[in-house]
Amino acid sequence: MQDHLSLTFSALADPTRRAMLARLSQGEANVSDLAQPFLKNMTLPAITKHLKVLENAGLVSKGRQAQWRPCRINSEPLRIAVDWMEQYRIAAEEQLDRLGAYLQKQAQTQTKPQIPTKAKGAGHGRKK
Repeated sequence: MQDHLSLTFSALADPTRRAMLARLSQGEANVSDLAQPFLKNMTLPAITKHLKVLENAGLVSKGRQAQWRPCRINSEPLRIAVDWMEQYRIAAEEQLDRLGAYLQKQAQTQTKPQIPTKAKGAGHGRKK
């Protein structure tokens, strides 16, 4: 079995699933509402499989109200993924800050005034 973070990233790897999550971020929807934008390019069983991946990752939960199956987004796995990525964002920014400081220091030490030199033969006519 995969860990929860791996399941989250695996579920987020597919654009169809990300689109479903985007729709659910606006509020709950039933399966047919979620499927509607994809029915031209995908079968209903394929859409159901995508939803199952989201459910297994804990990103979506399905309720039951008579015949209606409302789906809701569960933001906890997303929060955990963001927290995990945050530590790497901070480290990357620190590295970029150090690189920027180094490049600025190099630019300051490299900027020496250049004395223009005369081109050979410039301003001198031919001797006759």
